[in-house]
Amino acid sequence: METLRVIKGDATSPQAKRPKIIAHVCDDLGGWGKGFVLAISRRWTEPERAYREWHRGRAKNDFGLGAVQLVQVKPDTWVANMVGQRGTRTGSNGPPVRYEAIERCLATLAEHAERLKASVHMPRIGCGLAGGRWDRIEPVIAQTLLKHDISTTVYDFDSAR
Repeated sequence: METLRVIKGDATSPQAKRPKIIAHVCDDLGGWGKGFVLAISRRWTEPERAYREWHRGRAKNDFGLGAVQLVQVKPDTWVANMVGQRGTRTGSNGPPVRYEAIERCLATLAEHAERLKASVHMPRIGCGLAGGRWDRIEPVIAQTLLKHDISTTVYDFDSAR
């Protein structure tokens, strides 16, 4: 079984030579304007455009909690838009993170990574604006990605850069 690598750096600039997937969590409202998505949009326009189109067409596609959209941004690099949070605000149902949805997303992501022979790179998904706890997310990464020997790296952003 692979071991989770945690390094300081920018998840939009993955440290790998082979094919790679950059994974992040999106909300189910079609919002794209805060958090890690801004770093993605600074580097590539395709993931935001594809996500917004996916959300607009949700009546006719699979958009919803637990769904994954893979967007190719370079010949060997994809961004995985993973719908893992309900809304954007903490309310009576707690923070927006939906752990079950993230688990479904990561299981689907594992299939994509195996097919593409890709490594997976991400920030601490679900733990920023979604309000999740890393001690609940990390075991899900182990069950879905590491268990399938998918090389996975988590990037802690180095704000000193």
